Amino acid sequence: MNPIAAVIRSTIALKYLMAITGLLLLLFVIVHMLGNLQLFLGKDAINAYGALLKSMPVMLWSFRIGLLLLVAVHLGSAVILVIRNRQARPQDYEVRRAVGASFASRTMVFSGLIVLAFVIYHLLHFTVGAVDPSLLKLQDDQGRHDIHRMIVVGFKHPLVSGFYVLSMALLCLHLRHGASSFLQSLGWCSVSGRLWAQRLALGLAWTIFVGNSAVPIAVLLGYGEGGTP
Repeated sequence: MNPIAAVIRSTIALKYLMAITGLLLLLFVIVHMLGNLQLFLGKDAINAYGALLKSMPVMLWSFRIGLLLLVAVHLGSAVILVIRNRQARPQDYEVRRAVGASFASRTMVFSGLIVLAFVIYHLLHFTVGAVDPSLLKLQDDQGRHDIHRMIVVGFKHPLVSGFYVLSMALLCLHLRHGASSFLQSLGWCSVSGRLWAQRLALGLAWTIFVGNSAVPIAVLLGYGEGGTP
């Protein structure tokens, strides 16, 4: 049997695939957050970071394409599992009640689709330059791409920053539920261990939300304008 078909046919394999891709995406989000927070170290720090990444174009684009593939596989696995769960119970209840189901669990696919839309828009905005081509032409006094200025100009629009913060909120809601439910669904956690997993997932989700949202919120509050380094 084709290995891909075998994975799709196996519910447990799909759960593992969701977990692995989810973990890799989580690592990317953390690294990306740390990179973005260099904005607060000043123009030279983040522009040097950007120049370093641009000096390795093959690796950089492989990373970007890999990110999109991870999101697609993660979301595709989730959709298949949802469809399979519904097919296992073809006749819906006369009165549907989400007993014991959290808001995050009921909106996992929906929040995932919004986050996917955000990732695509984010790449078009800051990477491809399709939203505002002038952002890719900004240069600092050393001839490097002025990442600092690009972020400030890009996030000074309230709708752009609002979409970013909303996407981060949905992403962290997604992460909180996904990280805590995965161990439970595979039976890797005891009752007490599940509680600690939920607390860890909550703390990690809040850290990522605050860290990533700090950049657009700071820009909206005036950071980077009027001589701010």
